[in-house]
Amino acid sequence: MSSETSSLDRFVSPARRELWYRSYRRFANQPMSVVGLVIVVGIILAAVFAPYIAPYPEHAGTFTDFTNAFQQPSLDHPFGTDDVGRDIFTRVLFGYRIALTLVAVVLGIGVPTGVMLGLVAGYTGGWIDTIIMRITDTFLAIPPLVLALAIASAFEPTLEIAMFAIASLWWTWYARLARGLAASQVSEEYIQAAKISGASTPHILFREILPNCLSPLLVKATLDAGIVVLTGASLSFIGLGVQPPRPGLGTMVANGTQHLPTEWWITVLPGFAIFVLVMGFNMLGDGLRDLFDVEVEQ
Repeated sequence: MSSETSSLDRFVSPARRELWYRSYRRFANQPMSVVGLVIVVGIILAAVFAPYIAPYPEHAGTFTDFTNAFQQPSLDHPFGTDDVGRDIFTRVLFGYRIALTLVAVVLGIGVPTGVMLGLVAGYTGGWIDTIIMRITDTFLAIPPLVLALAIASAFEPTLEIAMFAIASLWWTWYARLARGLAASQVSEEYIQAAKISGASTPHILFREILPNCLSPLLVKATLDAGIVVLTGASLSFIGLGVQPPRPGLGTMVANGTQHLPTEWWITVLPGFAIFVLVMGFNMLGDGLRDLFDVEVEQ
């Protein structure tokens, strides 16, 4: 046991391990945050292993079984079946895959792009800061969903176009946040020491400033994940996102509206699935915000 402890101390200092433990305790003492983490992790696992845990994997694609159409929720079909006999629970699991892929792509493009531009603007200042922030303000002046609708409607509606449409506007929030964080760090002593020691600008930006900005950026990314899910579902709902027969959550809600109120489960249960995913991200983000004691713009 002592050799294992000494090996661990070689890589992680006792002070850092104590900090991690205290942070874990603070997070664990917030029941709603833990519930949010469980929801998000559970949905991610369900989406990853959807082909293996879904009761009818073939129903996620082109499939019809009119003899079993409009079946109410039951043990065989927990969420019922839709107008062509497809199992809705199966399609929700595969719909989660699409929603989480959308989140990963949009934030994977928007966060690095916005953070890089924001760090450069906040650190350099001057005309570079002015140009970057005026471009950012221009995009921010346009409502996000309106810009996404404009881009998505200009091309053939597909998931890829929906991803591009949403990602094209999501970097702006991170550019403004990172710019403010970087500007507040420029005058700190550790930055001046790095300059005196001859550190390059990329080193200062990404090795000195960025690590001190990760907490608010992580909190915002977690909260934004739910908004990305809603935006993607909105585009699919109006026919500019995921196209049938792919099981987009917004598409499933839209397809079921014509059968309300009799076959309510076709719309209500996919809508509830969206609500659970968004709620999980929001609860997790709120927990991280309290954990790191940061404030981010919504």
